[in-house]
Amino acid sequence: MKIRSITWFCDPHWPLDPGVFKQAGDFILKAREAFDGAGYEVQTTRLATVPFPLLLPQMRPDELVKLAQDLEKASKEIGYDYVSLGPAFPDGLNNFDSIPEALAGTLNAFFSGVMADKQSGISLPAIRACAHVIHKASTIAPDGFANLRFAALANVTAGSPFFPASYHDYAEPAFALAIEAADLAVEAFIQADSLDEARRNLIQAVEMHAQAMQQVADHLMGTFSVNFGGIDFSLAPFPVKERSLGAAFEALGIPAIGLHGSLAAAAFITEALDRARFKRAGFCGLFLPVLEDAVLALRASEGILTLKDLLLYSAVCGTGLDTIPLPGDAREEQLAAVLLDLAALALRLDKPLTARLMPIPGKKAGDPTSFDFSYFANSRVMAIEARAMQGLFNGDEAFLLSSR
Repeated sequence: MKIRSITWFCDPHWPLDPGVFKQAGDFILKAREAFDGAGYEVQTTRLATVPFPLLLPQMRPDELVKLAQDLEKASKEIGYDYVSLGPAFPDGLNNFDSIPEALAGTLNAFFSGVMADKQSGISLPAIRACAHVIHKASTIAPDGFANLRFAALANVTAGSPFFPASYHDYAEPAFALAIEAADLAVEAFIQADSLDEARRNLIQAVEMHAQAMQQVADHLMGTFSVNFGGIDFSLAPFPVKERSLGAAFEALGIPAIGLHGSLAAAAFITEALDRARFKRAGFCGLFLPVLEDAVLALRASEGILTLKDLLLYSAVCGTGLDTIPLPGDAREEQLAAVLLDLAALALRLDKPLTARLMPIPGKKAGDPTSFDFSYFANSRVMAIEARAMQGLFNGDEAFLLSSR
């Protein structure tokens, strides 16, 4: 188990406030030392801001690029690996248009777009705006890699430490932890002789580590007088079998994730996380990112795990659709249809879901991927079974869906 990220949340102001970055730099230096000293490897450090439309209320066409570049540079100088500038919102659709250029002008800046929330419902124009960003960003790099830094959000509130969904919603700074812990589930299930023991093993492991990390966080809160938002124990994987959620599914007895029985495994794992007691932040669900998980990538390459399967599993667990390799010729209308289903799930089931879709230029369904990235396991491009919405779903409305 590792800490995927210590995420610092703040309002950097614009122009950037040097005092804000002084505090952020002082914190992250001590925080990394403190968690390392407690035995937890910290993989990355990340800084998340208030949503960029709040920093740029009268945004000019090139201003977001300037903000993102300056924020990226200032954050790197004080010890942060990545920055998130938060989401565009449905009431400012023009803000979506600036995101692809900002992605192209940066290397480590992340963005998102809200397509649905409980107050305003599902925005059909915002869904199409997210699909447009994904489509346009797919051509920034030959391998479509820029879409790693954009997510469409449905029912996602502020405070998640996992990028690209991270954003801040008030003036005072805070921090939270994103955890890579798929190996806890693999070990818990392999060592168990019954489902009850498997669940108990996982809960005990999560609670033990959460308690240890909470002690470190409490010390940091006292030292820096900042709020600790909590821990996102979403069991994120790493692309080796020993740290794979696909391997955890199969350790429960699923012959291959994607076959029937997989939904029951997803529900079982997520329900165990729900039982664990710790201070929660973000999703605290079940990440199933195809390209970040060795077994998921393998099953997708075999054609056993499909896009529809992953959408189905999001009904009982998960954070949505993450790092999904798609055909490079996927049209905006097809992407929008997938996003519409995800948004409906998020509101109807009252859960946060995201979509990080990655069309790959020149690739068609079944073609192998060829990413050179330490957090990715290569797979094959997955089919997208979608056509353009027609009639009422092709309109410009926002509509509410009450949760069950």
